[in-house]
Amino acid sequence: MQPYLSHQPCWSLPSPSVREAASMYGTAVAIFLVILVAALQGSEPAESPFPYHIPLDPEGTLELSWNVSYDQEIIYFQLQVRGPRAGVLFGMSDRGEMENADLVMLWTDGDKTYFADAWSDQKGQIHLDTHQDYQLLQAQRASNSLSLLFKRPFVTCDPKDYVIEDDTVHLVYGILEEPFQSLEAINTSGLHTGLQRVQLLKSEVSTPAMPADVQTMDIRAPDVLIPSTETTYWCYITELPLHFPRRHIIMYEAIVTEGNEALVHHMEVFQCTNESEAVPMFNGPCDSKMKPDRLNYCRHVLAAWALGAKAFYYPEEAGVAFGGSGSSRFLRLEVHYHNPRNIQGRRDSSGIRLHYTASLRPNEAGIMELGLVYTPLMAIPPQETTFVLTGYCTDRCTQMALPKSGIHIFASQLHTHLTGRKVITVLARDGQQREVVNRDNHYSPHFQEIRMLKNAVTVYQGDVLITSCTYNTENRTMATVGGFGILEEMCVNYIHYYPKTELELCKSAVDDGSLQKYFHIVNRFGNEEVCTCPQASVPQQFASVPWNPFNRVMLKALYDYAPISVHCNKTSAVRFPGNWNLQPLPKITSAVEEPAPRCPIRQTRGPAGPFVVITTEADAE
Repeated sequence: MQPYLSHQPCWSLPSPSVREAASMYGTAVAIFLVILVAALQGSEPAESPFPYHIPLDPEGTLELSWNVSYDQEIIYFQLQVRGPRAGVLFGMSDRGEMENADLVMLWTDGDKTYFADAWSDQKGQIHLDTHQDYQLLQAQRASNSLSLLFKRPFVTCDPKDYVIEDDTVHLVYGILEEPFQSLEAINTSGLHTGLQRVQLLKSEVSTPAMPADVQTMDIRAPDVLIPSTETTYWCYITELPLHFPRRHIIMYEAIVTEGNEALVHHMEVFQCTNESEAVPMFNGPCDSKMKPDRLNYCRHVLAAWALGAKAFYYPEEAGVAFGGSGSSRFLRLEVHYHNPRNIQGRRDSSGIRLHYTASLRPNEAGIMELGLVYTPLMAIPPQETTFVLTGYCTDRCTQMALPKSGIHIFASQLHTHLTGRKVITVLARDGQQREVVNRDNHYSPHFQEIRMLKNAVTVYQGDVLITSCTYNTENRTMATVGGFGILEEMCVNYIHYYPKTELELCKSAVDDGSLQKYFHIVNRFGNEEVCTCPQASVPQQFASVPWNPFNRVMLKALYDYAPISVHCNKTSAVRFPGNWNLQPLPKITSAVEEPAPRCPIRQTRGPAGPFVVITTEADAE
């Protein structure tokens, strides 16, 4: 193995004439960085031209930083590579797989070092892209490290390239430990690879000023020994001090234990319901059999952070209340540890820092649940690739529960369990879909954060909010029913809005009587018995369905056309007055069309080929 930083001829300084050119190139890049900071649309006076940072691998070998030009629709990446390596790959794919990925490659043949836009086929074999849309701007070396600066448009209209949207992006990476004579000699199966999830295109919102009386409270894990398993959700119950007065949370940020930046994947703080004075203390894995059932009702989101997210600020005119009478003192911290290398012995005290004020803001921010009721009435058959379930917040509910002036949605957190792949909420008015509230076409249940909307969405009386989730159950042999369990499913959008109303939950589920008719039809026309006896539960009934094509199509048709039961619930969990069962599905006559990607005008280029890399020396500090 030949490390590229110390002994490779390709990383040594070039001849004097080329050295002068490299110096001029380094100066040009430095000037470019200054211009970049000023030119990026919506950028604050940044302490760095790359305000977003994430570690790609648990060992900290690769660290990615980036910034975005929304005017030019270009992302600028900076990839830091630590330690002696023979090369690196970086890119994106649909779900984080190394096959059919859009890649940028840096590798050496033992003599020269090359940079190229590439892609991998369904067998993981790497090929040179005919369109070189990743452009290297600088390769700079320092003591035992390398920094690559490159850019790429959001959309290239190259069929081999990933379309960068403002949803979750599955980043892939790989480390080359030895030279390769050609790009085509590299197969991803032979590399040290991994994936990281992030939102690359952040919403550009202004940062409100903090009031003079702002205080902080840390909700942190109590020195947890991180399990050596790949995925752990850790739950910890804590409580506010006795007689803690009513306050407004106006900002929160993550606190990540130093050294654990690549292991702490996302965190959430939930407030428990105020149904009882005490909640059992608990500190352990969220799927532990020892976890009290009552913790399932600690689901009122106060804060949510995911890897790559910066501090979350509420609008200047609103804050989220906690503390005071009528509010539970008990909070649940949930930390998702992602440990694919099964690292042992690492301790963690990460958490979320709440910034709050006694100067209550004009509007109290509320959190409303949209989507599907947590019920086994909604289920996904096994071996499905794209099964869609939809929940409705109906016009009748918004007419009754919202003020005439409407509410303003400024943030959203999408949520499913393990089989969720896409989530979207759309606002409809007068029978027509008007705008998308939030959408994630590459949603991952392992990456959940509260996201600020680019533009606030106003919902008026009589509007309809439609939330659809797409599921993949290819790896399951039994039907997946709705419920609280991690192997059950949910379809939820927690919208953050103001002013707060009595409406806390606006969701739906298929009418139970209609579902029983479905089971009866399956039992009548199927070759196998389906238990429709009164003592059988809905999960048992679904478990006995023979999942032939007819039964699958029938279930989908049931969910698409059958009446629904609407949960138009107050904060007390009591429904607003009226009969909410056997409600017809909202009549929607037109849908919001996804905008077609705008293809950039390509400049005439020569034959595609690897770019020979010349490095510059980093300035000594």
